[in-house]
Amino acid sequence: MSVAGHAPPPFFRRGLAPVARLIFFLSLALALLITDLRFRTLEWVRLGVATAAWPLQRAAYLPIDAGGDVSSFFSRMSTLVAENEQLRLQQLNTANLLLRQRHLEDENRRLRVLLEMRERHPVEGRIAEILYAARDPFARRVIIDKGSQHGIEAGQAVVDEIGVIGQVVRVFPLTAEVSLLTDKEQAIPIQVQRNGLRAVLEGAGAGTMELRFLATNAEVEVGDVLITSGLDGVYLPGLPVAKVIEIDRSNSYSFSRIRCTPLAGVERRGLVLVLGSRTNLPERPEESVTEVKNKRSNSSAKIKAERRQR
Repeated sequence: MSVAGHAPPPFFRRGLAPVARLIFFLSLALALLITDLRFRTLEWVRLGVATAAWPLQRAAYLPIDAGGDVSSFFSRMSTLVAENEQLRLQQLNTANLLLRQRHLEDENRRLRVLLEMRERHPVEGRIAEILYAARDPFARRVIIDKGSQHGIEAGQAVVDEIGVIGQVVRVFPLTAEVSLLTDKEQAIPIQVQRNGLRAVLEGAGAGTMELRFLATNAEVEVGDVLITSGLDGVYLPGLPVAKVIEIDRSNSYSFSRIRCTPLAGVERRGLVLVLGSRTNLPERPEESVTEVKNKRSNSSAKIKAERRQR
């Protein structure tokens, strides 16, 4: 192989020396930089190059941006899941507080109404709470948390913020037993608020009451509100008791069958007001033995007649 085959190309054998070319190009670059810095002569060149290179830059950054978006998406998802779990736990923790707050608000509202009722009526009253129902499943009775140690006596009326719910029948040192209006052994003298018609309302069980021994042409209509008449000396007059919901004026009966529903929360648990005895009433006149027997015989005859007809 000849040495001539490895000879350098003509470019390096002719022309300026490398150092001279380097100085030339450096001088040219400095001149361009100074000229552009002072006169902004290459601004349009930079704009053109940037515009032409923009798609290439976006294409080069697409994988990096996609990776960042995916990483950010999963990071946000994990953060949202953690926040949802935390919010769910907070909701469960505060649900009990919210329910208790609503219960306390309802009790405060009822308590204010009971206090206003005690101030409005001319008798003493003691606020009590219904604890539980009596053990007898056939009697509509409840137990309250006030007894003889708190001044509760048998025969006192028990009301809530709406109206009458019953009467105290048994008293213990720390508790008392209240017979509800719907109890079959409970009776209360009432009058129709619309026209003043007086009658006796008796419990019928199952949350209902009945007006008995009223003639078929008695002036009672569905929707009439019944209030206490105060004739028994136990209940104050004018207390809401019940509302008429059904009337049967069948000719096969001597008396109308009138079903009523109590207005007060007879079947609900909550705060009640035990009213004191009325002290401003005159004493009842003594009845003779004959009058008592006649009244008992008349009432028993009416009851037997009604039962035969039914």
